[in-house]
Parts: sequence; structure tokens; C-alpha cells
Amino acid sequence: MTEPAARSDLAQRYAAPPPWRRQVLIGAVAVLAVVFVGWVAWIAWVNATPSVESELLGFEVESDGAVQARVVVRLEDGVVASCRVTAFADDRTTVGEVSFTPEQGRNDVTVRTDRRATSVELVGCSTPDQQRPR
Repeated sequence: MTEPAARSDLAQRYAAPPPWRRQVLIGAVAVLAVVFVGWVAWIAWVNATPSVESELLGFEVESDGAVQARVVVRLEDGVVASCRVTAFADDRTTVGEVSFTPEQGRNDVTVRTDRRATSVELVGCSTPDQQRPR
């Protein structure tokens, strides 16, 4: 029962906040929420539509000093990309690496190696506007 008395004492002691303050706060929060949702949508769109995509179809060990990788690349029109393929030995040591400028479609790439390669990894393809390899 002392609670209503305490509230009335506080209301008498301190002035009530201006009525417009709540509306301004709600408006500012709404604007920030719209900006944040727009930013998230823009980031999702940029990452969902890359200008270059690549996929390793397979590889064939030609000799102790070379391996051939088959890479499929999808490019947007007018985009110049750079792709990188790495070859590994049995102990997962890097034994060869090559960067190349791909063409649209299938690309056969020969990687020269220091010793026999047992696996090949496509690091990915990137463009000046798309720094993360894909």
C-alpha cells in the first residue's frame, strides 16, 4: 500500500517527461531498424550473387612432376578473374601451386610439382571486386 504513495511523491518531486520524447524515441528506433534490415539484405544479396564461381571437377596425376586439374568456372560477362589451384603430397605438404586466368566453362590446368602429388585443392577464383575466393 505504500507503493502508490511513493509513485505520487516521485511524480511531485520530478517533472514528467515531455510527451514528444517517447514518439521521437520510437521513430528513431524504427529508422535504425529499417537501415539495419536494408544493410543485412544488401550484404546477403552481394554474397548470394558472386561475379565468379568455380568448382573442381577432378584431377589426374600425370607424373611425379605434374598433375592436371579440371576446373569449371562460371563468370559474369566482362569479368576478369584469377583462380588458384594447389597440389599436395601424401603428407599434406604443398608441392605445387598455380594461378591462372580462367575462361568461361571447363579449364584444364597443369600444376607443376616438386614431387608426386596425391591430392589437389581448388582454392577458388576471385576478382578485384570479389576478394574472397569462390
